[in-house]
Amino acid sequence: MDHYDSQQTNDYMQPEEDWDRDLLLDPAWEKQQRKTFTAWCNSHLRKAGTQIENIEEDFRDGLKLMLLLEVISGERLAKPERGKMRVHKISNVNKALDFIASKGVKLVSIGAEEIVDGNVKMTLGMIWTIILRFAIQDISVEETSAKEGLLLWCQRKTAPYKNVNIQNFHISWKDGLGFCALIHRHRPELIDYGKLRKDDPLTNLNTAFDVAEKYLDIPKMLDAEDIVGTARPDEKAIMTYVSSFYHAFSGAQKAETAANRICKVLAVNQENEQLMEDYEKLASDLLEWIRRTIPWLENRVPENTMHAMQQKLEDFRDYRRLHKPPKVQEKCQLEINFNTLQTKLRLSNRPAFMPSEGRMVSDINNAWGCLEQVEKGYEEWLLNEIRRLERLDHLAEKFRQKASIHEAWTDGKEAMLRQKDYETATLSEIKALLKKHEAFESDLAAHQDRVEQIAAIAQELNELDYYDSPSVNARCQKICDQWDNLGALTQKRREALERTEKLLETIDQLYLEYAKRAAPFNNWMEGAMEDLQDTFIVHTIEEIQRSLCSSCPHIPISVQGLTTAHEQFKATLPDADKERLAILGIHNEVSKIVQTYHVNMAGTNPYTTITPQEINGKWDHVRQLVPRRDQALTEEHARQQHNERLRKQFGAQANVIGPWIQTKMEEIGRISIEMHGTLEDQLSHLRQYEKSIVNYKPKIDQLEGDHQLIQEALIFDNKHTNYTMEHIRVGWEQLLTTIARTINEVENQILTRDAKGISQEQMNEFRASFNHFDRKKTGMMDTDDFRACLISMGYNMGEAEFARIMSIVDPNRLGVVTFQAFIDFMSRETADTDTADQVMASFKILAGDKNYITMDELRRELPPDQAEYCIARMAPYTGPDSVPGALDYMSFSTALYGESDL
Repeated sequence: MDHYDSQQTNDYMQPEEDWDRDLLLDPAWEKQQRKTFTAWCNSHLRKAGTQIENIEEDFRDGLKLMLLLEVISGERLAKPERGKMRVHKISNVNKALDFIASKGVKLVSIGAEEIVDGNVKMTLGMIWTIILRFAIQDISVEETSAKEGLLLWCQRKTAPYKNVNIQNFHISWKDGLGFCALIHRHRPELIDYGKLRKDDPLTNLNTAFDVAEKYLDIPKMLDAEDIVGTARPDEKAIMTYVSSFYHAFSGAQKAETAANRICKVLAVNQENEQLMEDYEKLASDLLEWIRRTIPWLENRVPENTMHAMQQKLEDFRDYRRLHKPPKVQEKCQLEINFNTLQTKLRLSNRPAFMPSEGRMVSDINNAWGCLEQVEKGYEEWLLNEIRRLERLDHLAEKFRQKASIHEAWTDGKEAMLRQKDYETATLSEIKALLKKHEAFESDLAAHQDRVEQIAAIAQELNELDYYDSPSVNARCQKICDQWDNLGALTQKRREALERTEKLLETIDQLYLEYAKRAAPFNNWMEGAMEDLQDTFIVHTIEEIQRSLCSSCPHIPISVQGLTTAHEQFKATLPDADKERLAILGIHNEVSKIVQTYHVNMAGTNPYTTITPQEINGKWDHVRQLVPRRDQALTEEHARQQHNERLRKQFGAQANVIGPWIQTKMEEIGRISIEMHGTLEDQLSHLRQYEKSIVNYKPKIDQLEGDHQLIQEALIFDNKHTNYTMEHIRVGWEQLLTTIARTINEVENQILTRDAKGISQEQMNEFRASFNHFDRKKTGMMDTDDFRACLISMGYNMGEAEFARIMSIVDPNRLGVVTFQAFIDFMSRETADTDTADQVMASFKILAGDKNYITMDELRRELPPDQAEYCIARMAPYTGPDSVPGALDYMSFSTALYGESDL
C-alpha cells in the first residue's frame, strides 16, 4: 500500500514546493477541476440527500466532507462537532483527513486549517486525493492499476473505432470521439456513431455528456467549450470523468453477470420443476393403468364354451403384444427421468426429490410386480380353463354317444319284458321264451358296464363343473332309473318263466345255441362299433402309442396304445369272421331242421331277436368302420407330427435367444463396472449394444409368432427346450430396462463429471474404489460396504455423520448406494466452489450498499420471464420492514433454493 501511495503521489500530486512556486493553478485547469470535482462529489452526496455549490466553501466546516467520505467508503466516521466555531470546523476536517490517512493515503502539505480557510488549491488537491483513492485506485486491467489500468481499459474499449486513439488523459479526448466510442461500445443503441465527425468536437462532446447524464446517470462534469478552448485539458478532470464511465459500465457488467447467474439458477429450477411435474404425471398415469388392468386380470369367471375362452386368450395376447410393451417403456423412462432429476438436484445443491405418497419408484415397482404376478396367474388360469373345457367337451361328446347307444338298446325293452306271451305259448315256445330271456339277461349284464361308464362320465362332468350339468344329470338319472326298472322287470319275467318252465320242457337246442352265441357276438360287434367310433384326445405322437384305449374287453390285450390296439383289433377280425360264419351256420342248420321236419316255428327264433341279417349288417358296418378308424389315426398322427415340428422350431429358437439374452445381460454388467476407456467410450459401447439389442427384436417377434402357433395348436409342453415364452419375455424386458438404465447412469456420470470438473483419472479412481468394495458385484454397495469404503478413504466419522452421509447418497432409504450417488458425493466433497457463495456474490452486486433488493430491481436486471418467475417464488418471503416488497439475503437465497444448506 505504501508503494502504491507513493507512486500515486509522485504521478498525480505536485509537491508543496511546486504549488508555492506556481502560486496559483492554471486558470483553465482550475475551472475544469472545480466543475468536475464538484459534480463528482454531488454524484455521491445526493445519495445522502444533499449537495455542494462551491467546493472551497461548502467543505470548510468539515460536515459535508465527512458525509462524502461515509457515502463513498460505506463506513461510519467519528461523530462530527456541531458547533460553529473555527475549532469545531478544524476538528471535523481533521477527522476527515485522519480517515483518509487511515486508508493508507499520505497527504502532502494538506492541513485542516487550509481547508477551513477555503484554500482552493488545497481543497482541490484533497478532493483529487479522495478521487484517486476511492474511484481510481481499485481499477485494475492485466496487473496494471490506477492510471495505467484506466488508460489500458479505454484503449481496449475504443480500439475498434476509427479516428479514436487514446494515448493520454488530456488531448486524446478533445474531439469527443473517445467519449462517444466508450458509450457506443457498451450501449450502441444510445449513439449513432457512424454520423459523428472528427471535425465537430463540440457536437461530439455535448452528445457524449448529454447521453451520459440522461441514460447512464453520470453527471456532466465537464463543459465542451472549455475542453475545446483549452490547448491541454486538465488531466485530473478528464480522469475523474472517465473513471465514472469505467464504474458505470463495469458495474453494469457485474450486474449482468449476476443476473445471468440468477437466470441460470431460475432456469434450472424451472426445468427441475417441470421434470417433477412430468414424473408425477407419468407415475400417476402408469399407476392408474396398473390399477385398471389388475381387476381385469383378476377376473377369473370361466366361460361355458371353448370359443369364449379362446377369445379371452386372444384378448390376453393383444394385451401382452400391444398394450403392455408401451407401459414397459414408460416404466423404464420413469426410472430414467427420476435418476436424471435426482442428479440435477444434487448438482444444484438442492434436496433430493421426494415424489408424492404412493408414487415412489419403489411403489411403482411393487405395483408392477403385483401386475406381473396377477398376469402370470391369469395366463395359467386361461390355459387350465381351456384344458378343462377341452376335457369337458370330450367327456360330454362321449356321454352323448354312450347314452344314445344305450337308449337305442333299451328302446322297447320294457314293453318286451311286460309281455305275457308265455301264457298262451306252447311248451317249446315257453322254453324258447325262457332261453330268450336268459339271452336277454346276458345282454343286460353286458350293458351293465356301459351304464356304469355313463354314470361315471356324468359324475366327472359334475366334478369339472360342466355348464350343462343339469341336462346331463337328468339324462343320466333317466337312464339309471330305466336300468333299475329293466332289472326289476327282468327279474319279474324270469320268475314267471321259471314257474311256467315246469310245464314247458322242450326247447330247440339249435336256436338256443344260436341265441347264446349270437348275443355275445352281437354285443362284441356293438362294442367294436362303439370303440371304432369313440373319440380320442392326445397331445404327442408318443401318446398315440402309449395312451390307454377303452377297447372292447374281448380284445385279448387289456391296455394298448391306440395304434397298437387298433392293429391288434384288426388281427382278431378273421377269428370273429369264423365265429360269425359259425353262428350263421347254426341258423342255417335250424332252417334245415325246420324245413326238413316241418317244425312249426313260424320262421323265427324264439330265443333271440338277433337275426342273421342283423349280424351281417353289423358285421358289414364294423368292416366299414375299420378303414375310417385307420384314417382318423393317420390324421391324428400327422397332426401330432406337425405339432412336434412346431415344438422343435420353437425350441431351436428359444435355445438360442435365451442364452443370448443372458450373455448380453452379463456383458452389459461387465461394461458398467469395468474401467476401459473414458465414460464417452463406455457410453458409445453401450449404445452399440443397445443398437444390436434393438436389431434383435425381429427374432423375438418371430418367436412370439411361433409361440402363438403353439398355443393355437393347444400344445402345452415342449421337451426340446427349458425356455418358455414367459422366460423370454421377462428376460427381454429386463435386458431393455438394464441397457437403458445403464446408459442413463453413464450419462449422469458424464453430467456429474463435467459439472464438478472431475478428471478421467479421478473417475477411474472412484470406479476402482467402488468396484473393490462392491463385494457382491451387484453394481451397488450395501451400508456396511459403503462405510468400509469411506474409512479406507480417510473418513473418521461417528454414527450421526454417517447417517447424514447416507441421507445424501441414499435419500429414498433403500439401503444401497449406487455408483452415481457415490461419485456425486465424492465430487461434492472435493468441489472447489460453493453455490451459497455464488448466490451471495450475485446478491451483493445487485443489492449494492443497501444490502437488500427490490422487485423493481429484479424486473430491471433480469429478462421478463425469469424476473416474473423469480418474483412469484419470492412472494411468500419478506425482507426489511422499512422497504415493503424487498428481500434481504436470507429471504433471497431461501426463495431460490428452499430450505437447503444455504
